[in-house]
Amino acid sequence: MILVNIFSSRRTFIFTSFKENMIGIRRFIQPLLGFHTSAVQCAEPMKKKKKMDPSIIRHREQRKMKRIERSIRKLERVERPLKPLDETQIPLSLKYEIPIRQRQLQPISQDIELSQRELLVAWSHHKQKEAERDLACIRKLLDAQGKALKELKLESEELYIEATQLDLSLLPYKAVGPTRTPQIKGYDPPDGDYIDVSRKWE
Repeated sequence: MILVNIFSSRRTFIFTSFKENMIGIRRFIQPLLGFHTSAVQCAEPMKKKKKMDPSIIRHREQRKMKRIERSIRKLERVERPLKPLDETQIPLSLKYEIPIRQRQLQPISQDIELSQRELLVAWSHHKQKEAERDLACIRKLLDAQGKALKELKLESEELYIEATQLDLSLLPYKAVGPTRTPQIKGYDPPDGDYIDVSRKWE
């Protein structure tokens, strides 16, 4: 071991051997090599609850209750939705097929258009005269009926009361008239199953 001491007025330097210097360095570095990682924390620390003024909390609750009451009043004002009628609604498929289903009609000539107007005017005059004749006939019948009832009332009050009563044998009235499409003779309609696919609204 080599020791060299140098004395000075201000400082003292002590030099030791290289071996002792290495021992001191090891003692200093060895604790530093003990670093290790801790376990993974899958959470964060709880936040501290802030103390709030009770009046602020009460005010918030009142605002929430007012909001709920406002929404309830709005729902009460709205009328109940009507049941939709699928039969009156146009399917979307037909809306998309409008340009395909449109017919390209040829323009009508001026002579044909003029004849159609004259025919329409003549038809309207004919129906007007027919309605006037029907009203005149009904008016005559009512006048004749009124005169007959007056004469009957002068003759017998009982017969007049009986004549003015309703004839219950006329009600209910049933009549079978011509249909829009006449019946096909010897037609045997095929039997089929009817499945009601209409939606139910409860």
